[in-house]
Amino acid sequence: MLGSLIRVARTERKWSTQELSERAAISRPMLSRIEEGNPACSIGAVFEVAAILGIRLFDADKPALTEMRHQIEQRLALLPKAVRKTGKVKDDF
Repeated sequence: MLGSLIRVARTERKWSTQELSERAAISRPMLSRIEEGNPACSIGAVFEVAAILGIRLFDADKPALTEMRHQIEQRLALLPKAVRKTGKVKDDF
């Protein structure tokens, strides 16, 4: 579930895996493994990525976690599968 939370938070911020991995000083494959929930990932790297994204780690009970997981799955279904850097946005109207 933490990996899914990380993917949702990254995608909502429109950060690519490259951007987040650079911010966390880890490799892109490591970030992908974290988002997939691979248990072999360093807990320090997982916590670092979660902290960068502002994800709270220690405050929910089982019913709250179940509800959170359901919400995450719904949000993931609505978000794009990949985020790519598109250059500088010209928003000066």
